[in-house]
Amino acid sequence: MERSAAAMPSSELWAVDLFGRVFTLSTAGRHWELCRDAQLEFKRVSAAAPCCWGIACDNQVYVHVGASDVPIRCREEAYENQRWNPVGGFCETLLPSDRWPWSDGWTYAIDFPATYTRDKKWNSCVRRRRWTRYRRYKSRDTWAKIPSEDDPQRLPDPFSDISVGGWEITDEPVGRLSVWAVSLQGKVWYREDVSHPNPEGSSWSLVDTPGEAVQISCGPHDLLWVSLWEGQALVREGINRNNPKGSSWSVVEPPTSENGILHVSAGVGVVWAVTKDRKVWFRRGVNSHNPCGTSWIEMVGEMMMVNVGLNDQVWGIGWADRALYFRHGVTQSELSGKTWKAIVAGRECDGSHSGSLSSLLSAGCFFGDEVRGGGESRVPSDSEAKRPGPDPEHDVEVASPASAPASALAELPWTNIDLKEPKKGPSHAAADFPEATNLSSLPLLPLGLEEPDSANCHALWAWVSGGGCAVEAHTTLKWFTVHSGLSASMQMLSLSITPAQTAAWRKQIFQQLTERTKRELENFRHYEQAVEQSVWVKTGALQWWCDWKPHKWVDVRVALEQFTGHDGVRDSILFIYYVVHEEKKYIHVFLNEVTALVPVLSEAKHSFAVYTPERTRQRWPVRLAAATEQDMSDWLALLDLSCCESRRVHGRPSPQAIWSVTCKGDIFVSEPSPDLEAPEHWLPCDQMFWRQMGGHLRVVEANSRGVVWGIGYDHTAWVYTGGYGGGCFQGLASSTSNIYTQSDVKCVYIYENQRWNPVTGYTSRGLPTDRYMWSDATGLQECTKASTKPPSLQWAWVSDWFVDFSVPGGTDQEGWQYASDFPALYHGHKTMKDFVRRRCWTRKCKLVTSGPWLEVAPIALGDVSIIPESPGAHGSGPGIALWAVSDKGDVLCRLGVSELNPAGSSWLHVGTDQPFASVSVGGCYQVWAVARDGSAFYRGSVSPSKPAGDCWYLIPSPPKQRLKQVSVGHTAVFALDENGNLWYRQGVTPSYPQGTSWEHVSNNVRHVSVGPLDQVWVIANKVQGSHSLSRGTVCRRTGVQPLEPKGQGWDYGIGGGWDHLSVRASATRAPRSSSQETAGKWRREQGLPSEPSEVAGAPQETPNPVCC
Repeated sequence: MERSAAAMPSSELWAVDLFGRVFTLSTAGRHWELCRDAQLEFKRVSAAAPCCWGIACDNQVYVHVGASDVPIRCREEAYENQRWNPVGGFCETLLPSDRWPWSDGWTYAIDFPATYTRDKKWNSCVRRRRWTRYRRYKSRDTWAKIPSEDDPQRLPDPFSDISVGGWEITDEPVGRLSVWAVSLQGKVWYREDVSHPNPEGSSWSLVDTPGEAVQISCGPHDLLWVSLWEGQALVREGINRNNPKGSSWSVVEPPTSENGILHVSAGVGVVWAVTKDRKVWFRRGVNSHNPCGTSWIEMVGEMMMVNVGLNDQVWGIGWADRALYFRHGVTQSELSGKTWKAIVAGRECDGSHSGSLSSLLSAGCFFGDEVRGGGESRVPSDSEAKRPGPDPEHDVEVASPASAPASALAELPWTNIDLKEPKKGPSHAAADFPEATNLSSLPLLPLGLEEPDSANCHALWAWVSGGGCAVEAHTTLKWFTVHSGLSASMQMLSLSITPAQTAAWRKQIFQQLTERTKRELENFRHYEQAVEQSVWVKTGALQWWCDWKPHKWVDVRVALEQFTGHDGVRDSILFIYYVVHEEKKYIHVFLNEVTALVPVLSEAKHSFAVYTPERTRQRWPVRLAAATEQDMSDWLALLDLSCCESRRVHGRPSPQAIWSVTCKGDIFVSEPSPDLEAPEHWLPCDQMFWRQMGGHLRVVEANSRGVVWGIGYDHTAWVYTGGYGGGCFQGLASSTSNIYTQSDVKCVYIYENQRWNPVTGYTSRGLPTDRYMWSDATGLQECTKASTKPPSLQWAWVSDWFVDFSVPGGTDQEGWQYASDFPALYHGHKTMKDFVRRRCWTRKCKLVTSGPWLEVAPIALGDVSIIPESPGAHGSGPGIALWAVSDKGDVLCRLGVSELNPAGSSWLHVGTDQPFASVSVGGCYQVWAVARDGSAFYRGSVSPSKPAGDCWYLIPSPPKQRLKQVSVGHTAVFALDENGNLWYRQGVTPSYPQGTSWEHVSNNVRHVSVGPLDQVWVIANKVQGSHSLSRGTVCRRTGVQPLEPKGQGWDYGIGGGWDHLSVRASATRAPRSSSQETAGKWRREQGLPSEPSEVAGAPQETPNPVCC
């Protein structure tokens, strides 16, 4: 299915018209919006995703940083240094050889510099104290002037061109940009230190060039092209993470010797150029290893300039009409595209044409049958005679019927700017008339029609920049359609039927059909109702993993038999026929016993696993494989639909559903039964039925009011739309609406290992006992660049291999980590004892699927938590509390989240003094978080009227442990450390919500989720079955009661391969028993609420930090 612009986060296309006004066009909109600070007139702009740089008519450089809920903060540190004096103790009087007096408490050492400690010793002669402050960038959503150099010799003349790029050179540091500029004297300048914390950069540095530059273009990666006065092009080589300015220049000759290069534009793997005769050229063979490319290819059309944006999409401005064009059909397999398509979006400041057209349509008016020319009076229709019409001065004018009859207007030919005409006419170039015709776009009409005043037809553009505009290859944009929503033929040949007549006609037809249906059914009322009992069979050829020796894939025949009983209930059986020693045998599986159908995608097989309660206890599912991905998807969808029919599970999941995610990113949901959390006769969780939902996520979090959020592997946030299905589940297994295209990007890591040789230094030849010289992180599997494939056949590479500098422990400038031996603790600097080293290589791959998810832009998230609520809170109380941690460690609070608006409205930044990793909001607005250094924090005074609280309270971690995740239920707080230990927080009371101490519960835990009933579910790292061992298994803590909040044992469910679980929405309660009555009495004695529903829906504000 095509991806609509509304299904993806909106990004903006920037453009400058001939009057110097800057406009932006959103991918989700259809109108140009005038940028703020309209009093500034610009010559040209260059956009990136977070900002836009421009050169105004005063020849000054400006930057426009978009508004965001998360502020841009820069951390500054200074050290106060003191030396001990025998007379006065520590003082600021230092020795002449000491450091400056100012360079969380004092740290002590013997001398400067040395190793500092918190404790003061008898030989501590010096001490230092660190002072920290944050600066916030205030110039958001406005043009900020870049100050000139203080030294006039550094910047002798103003700039004439500017270009922004380089944000994809590497993932580290995040937010760094490369800003290049050309001065009027033809010199090339580079802006230093432009990054997310410092969006304006620090200073300009001159880069020598072999000639005088005219124009410059920087791609998102490492491509930099410059056009010279002589008509040649310069290509910058040697651009990388450590040297973003590059090292040398290479000269590229123009396509023809008669006409030099006038304009160039570089992307990720493409370069476009415009020569002095206004012809457009495409550079073949451009990539990071060969930035100069191989040859030029001429493209049809005459352009004033072109610009390459994200995903190598191309925009251009026509030479003859100054109209804005988009290159249609640009994909990774066809980078040159297919045709130029005119953008016909209107502008806010446009006068009559777009305004009158929208006013006519909004009033329900239709044009008459006659097509008039300019100056003729307009005859109102029947509907217009009963209401005031629009201003006659704003009427839409079209060509006279004498010039072209109405039939000719409906038969206008397709006009393609890429089709070379043998003889150029005086008319302007047209662009895909049936798709992009506007009543005011009359220069696009063919020869023979009158041409109105060109000043009122369309905007005249001077510059365009698509560096911040993300357009996927199959995205459907609204830029090329008429604003009224009618087709071109409907606007040219309007209907003569009024809306009132249309409504009466529809009512008459509907009434006649209703009467006819009643008459036909009346004649058959005396017949008995027919009962059908049918059997339906589907057969096919698959492969089955043999459960016994030799344990290999065996070709089998499968048959799915579905039968319908007298009561209309459908049931199915799956037969697997195989041959052993020339003897035909079979095994069968009742689909009403199947608990999960899990895709098992690998590099070579399209396989899936079939789980039953018995197979789950064995940890040995039935595995089947298909020859193609389509065959596997068909069988998976059919079996899933049959299982749902057998269990009578249909439609979207309930608000109390349990959500989970596998290590492959597949999303599963299970409907909890009332017996699931029963304290006495509970339902074993290996009998839970899990059905797959479309989409691809890494994290999912749910709430009992129907709000579900997810996070992808690329840290993109997604919100559940209320549909079901998607992906391979189509037809009856999927809803017809609320299904959107979803994409995810994942990184694949391999390691290059080397050992020290006394003769040659570090080499790729290790000892016989060493790990592979190219391996995975463990070193047990050999992984080379050539042999490493994407995680499955659904993924496709979208980048080349590059060095990862963000690995834990740090790296040197080349990305190497050093250690004494394999394996050991790695560090980023070489010492005399380091005999081995390794380097991490990364490559990105992308998956495109569909599901009931919409992207929440623009902040990338690392963790998300939604407040758990009981069924009694449905439809009552304030908005839903949602907290998150960004991929940079910022803590955020989402405002405006509700059942009707699950995506919320805006982010509220919560200040912290260090980056965080995990956050959880529990009942009564208890907010706990874990920092990246492993420490825990509690947020005080969080309430509906004060959603962000007031301050953080530091909670000591368990001894010698670093926490990585926290989960808060109604009253219980559980945390997980980096070694897989599960901890329970003792002593959490309303008067002291921070608790008193940590108590160990269990080990072997990968993830924990605490629900609104204080139920505890985890993902276990390893679970031993009767036949095999599974990794990543869903487990439930049994025996959890108010008197025993830690529980007593574990109940093992589906697995392995599960990575994430959320029971935060599971508030389905079993009938009360005698033990629960005792627990309620104990709660009342302790001063706690007897039921979660008493406080979850409408928390009461008290003077205490939080109401538990």
